[in-house]
Amino acid sequence: MNLQIRAKDLTLSDATKAHIEGAVEAFRKYSLDITSILCNLSAQKKGVQVEFEIRVAHAEPIIITQNDDVLDAAIDIAVDRAEKALRRLHDKMTNHKNVSIKDLETVEA
Repeated sequence: MNLQIRAKDLTLSDATKAHIEGAVEAFRKYSLDITSILCNLSAQKKGVQVEFEIRVAHAEPIIITQNDDVLDAAIDIAVDRAEKALRRLHDKMTNHKNVSIKDLETVEA
């Protein structure tokens, strides 16, 4: 899993980096093949914007954007939303039973 953190118009402290890295490590519990995570932090007119772009193999990328006044709060909310999306994707992949046409039985009337 490749993690990239980019900050635009913000100074990124070591504590914030550690906070993001620790939160992203929690994504491993879903056993998905996460290839890369891009975290963009940017200053807005009012507060900050946090964007996570999570790329999972054999699935569409998950993009989470969160705006807030406080950087740590925006990170926490975005991580919660990302965990919810990853949980749903995991449930979809594990519970969705695809049946092949070859496996279908013919019904004789």
